[in-house]
Amino acid sequence: MRARFMSRSEQGVRTVGLKPPSIVTFMVSVILAVIVLMSTFFGAEIPGLKGNELWALLASYAILMLGCMVPGL
Repeated sequence: MRARFMSRSEQGVRTVGLKPPSIVTFMVSVILAVIVLMSTFFGAEIPGLKGNELWALLASYAILMLGCMVPGL
């Protein structure tokens, strides 16, 4: 399934296509989200993550979003 967003330009209507992320991008995002959830719900002590769980979770979803929008990522 391909999402299509329509925008007007001087040359007419253009479409912006979204693509599925690569397997590597998807797995990096999922692994980071799982690490954050393990730290939050099971009390895993991960250096550098304590107190920054929200930012790490937002980073995982930003990676996933960029993987859908940027070709080759």
